Amino acid sequence: MAWQSGGRTNEELVRNLMRNGLIETKEVASAMQSVDRGAYVPLNMRAYAYDDAPQPIGYGATISAPHMHAMCLELLRENLRPGSKALDIGSGSGYLSACMAAMVGPTGHVVGIEHMCELADWSVENIKKANPELEKYITILCADGRKGYPDMAPYDAIHVGAASPSVPETLLEQLKVGGRLVIPVGDEDQSLWVIQRVREGKDRDAFKWKQVCGVRYVPLTDAEKQRKGGW
Repeated sequence: MAWQSGGRTNEELVRNLMRNGLIETKEVASAMQSVDRGAYVPLNMRAYAYDDAPQPIGYGATISAPHMHAMCLELLRENLRPGSKALDIGSGSGYLSACMAAMVGPTGHVVGIEHMCELADWSVENIKKANPELEKYITILCADGRKGYPDMAPYDAIHVGAASPSVPETLLEQLKVGGRLVIPVGDEDQSLWVIQRVREGKDRDAFKWKQVCGVRYVPLTDAEKQRKGGW
């Protein structure tokens, strides 16, 4: 019922996502209510900010549909508790990084990685204007998200907002034991996966793998290819 979940305001959008079962918990509802999606889309897209659909944000990037953000936050909810440390790869406009920060609170920290430096700079501005209370525990970096950010590893939660042909080993290595990674995997045929680290080690059995559903994301690529539009 995702296509029926849009609204005219952020409050109505969140209410409809709850009504349709896409937001299941008060933690996710509170985070998405506190971070107004309309403040994280370009001015020329504000009229469509609360549609339950992805929107272009420039430089070949999109902000995912609200139902996908709700789904990913729910999948990571147990790992986005107060004091948790999270990594948001492909952070775009900063929207989901802000939602994650609202969940981990001032004793936690969220690192957002965006390889389009213009978007990284814009996302910092968005957070300062719309959610300045979150600014102290969000770090936005212009870097290659496929490498993660080992300086603050290990993480309780890692979210990847673009589809990777396979799961990057570097991201698995940066998960805490008990930590979860949510990532779309595939080229033409994509699926959303939840991967939980159950013990130390690099072998596949050190992780629990769960395929959630089919999805359609832009590819996780390098900045030069994205800038040229050559996926």
